[in-house]
Amino acid sequence: MRQVGVLGATGSIGGSTLDVIARHPERFRASVLVAHRQVDALVALCATHRPDLAVIADPSLEPALARGLAAAGVHCDVAGGPEAVAQAAAGPLCDTVVAAIVGAAGLESTLAGARAGKRLLLANKESIVMAGPLLLAALDEGGGELIPVDSEHNAIFQCLPGGRPDLARSGVRRLILTASGGPFRGRSRAELAHITPDQACAHPNWVMGRKISVDSATLMNKGLEVIEAHHLFGAPAEAIEVVVHPQSLVHSMVDYLDGSVLAQLGNPDMRTAIGHALAWPERIDTAVAPLDLAALAPLQFERPDTDTFRCLALAFQALRAGGDAPAILNAANEVAVEAFLAGALGFLDIANVVESVLAELPAEAVVDVQTLVDRDRVARAAARRVLRHAC
Repeated sequence: MRQVGVLGATGSIGGSTLDVIARHPERFRASVLVAHRQVDALVALCATHRPDLAVIADPSLEPALARGLAAAGVHCDVAGGPEAVAQAAAGPLCDTVVAAIVGAAGLESTLAGARAGKRLLLANKESIVMAGPLLLAALDEGGGELIPVDSEHNAIFQCLPGGRPDLARSGVRRLILTASGGPFRGRSRAELAHITPDQACAHPNWVMGRKISVDSATLMNKGLEVIEAHHLFGAPAEAIEVVVHPQSLVHSMVDYLDGSVLAQLGNPDMRTAIGHALAWPERIDTAVAPLDLAALAPLQFERPDTDTFRCLALAFQALRAGGDAPAILNAANEVAVEAFLAGALGFLDIANVVESVLAELPAEAVVDVQTLVDRDRVARAAARRVLRHAC
């Protein structure tokens, strides 16, 4: 039986993971549950899944978590703080880690799980975007497995021989990432000038958190996925393509030199990718509805509009710049999206902030985690300066 640590248990990925785990109690157990600040939600999950350890990332909330668990009659270890999250990922209470903490906050725990040799189910794309070389080195050090949970990368994983092979020797020509286009596909820049956070978070196909929903609306999410694909599969920028596919049924494709294109299809439900990653190389029932091909409307594919949705082009720019440019991109974007969600920045200005920070901070080599954390902090400070001038 796999003992699973769910980092980001109260988020959308965490909820889908726990749903799959609950359907297969003979195969999986949620032994560690981690949340950021949602004490009541974490207590409720612990009451249902009875883990060995519950961790709240905000250390000031550890006493509230302990009181809530005691009141609910849940007997498990309790911890709080970022170090406790990393220790939980690396510790003996789980052999599988679902890395679903949003943003740069998930980096340390993801690296800790990798170094400890866990099966790492990667849903926190920011970790590999920020620190791709460091994460791959940690995986080599620990000897564990990395299976992507993002639907696009999981689709590519399924379409490649052996999951993560040498692409050149496997006859791969291109990795083709599909993008829904988000809620504003087809709109002009003029039409996007007064977009509200609620509009940006209303994704047409997926139910996601607010930050990732905004990233989907700007196409930054797809840009981060391009960088992630580069690190996961060793593909250069020129061998990664993005196509807009508004139905979100073809989750990604692999184009081979012999003219074959392999695609992974399915209804837009994260439980497919999560179930695949949990059980790999086996397949399990995830309760996702089967795809009725005969009932589908025609599938559409089109090129992304990078003039309107500039964040995708900026992500390719950062990938080609190399070094820590992707980390700079990610930090600036997190600050800009936070400001947009708070009503302090316009939707189109998100790309402007990111572009300004990339121009101010040329890429430097990725040396170690501390240097990367320092550069992340510098990039966030630069983004806030840009925001003050913009406002």
